Amino acid sequence: MAVVLAGAALGTATVAADAAPVTDARSTVRDTTRSTACATGWGGHDKTRVAGTTTPVKDVRTGRHACFDRMVVDVPGASADRLGYFVRYVDRLHQDGSGRPIAVGGGAVLEIRIAAPGYRPESGASTYPGRAGRPLPGVDLTGYRSFEDTRFAGSFEGETQIGLGLRARLPFRVLALDGRVVVDVAHTWDGAR
Repeated sequence: MAVVLAGAALGTATVAADAAPVTDARSTVRDTTRSTACATGWGGHDKTRVAGTTTPVKDVRTGRHACFDRMVVDVPGASADRLGYFVRYVDRLHQDGSGRPIAVGGGAVLEIRIAAPGYRPESGASTYPGRAGRPLPGVDLTGYRSFEDTRFAGSFEGETQIGLGLRARLPFRVLALDGRVVVDVAHTWDGAR
């Protein structure tokens, strides 16, 4: 419910309060017998929030909902006001630093940049087990309607970069909440379930 209210506060259309997700971001099955009014108006334009933290990324997880698929980048201990991001559609994902192209499956690719490192800044020790060019560890997209592929691009100069392959260019929203950044991608453009 907090995410729904946060979306409303940002001026976006939201999922009706009585709409239960199919699964949460930990893949727990939920009741879907209640009616659903799907979101519209998120758009497919770039979404940016200028902020940054040295608190490292610890996990990336996904979840299926009645109207959208969700990716959550966990940055435990970071306050919402310190979590920055840049999310946009790209023709091809290029790794920061090297410029190396990273193949991401699907009909469209969202580049997700979180302004938080995937390592401890003081030691350089990795805090997220992703490997450049490989699928995100522990993420299984079986049964998702919008998500088709994930690729970790790396963490460079305090930013963590992820490629998210989608079925097509679809509307999306991004929310910065305490300890996490949430990317929701709608199943359709017209808000139909």
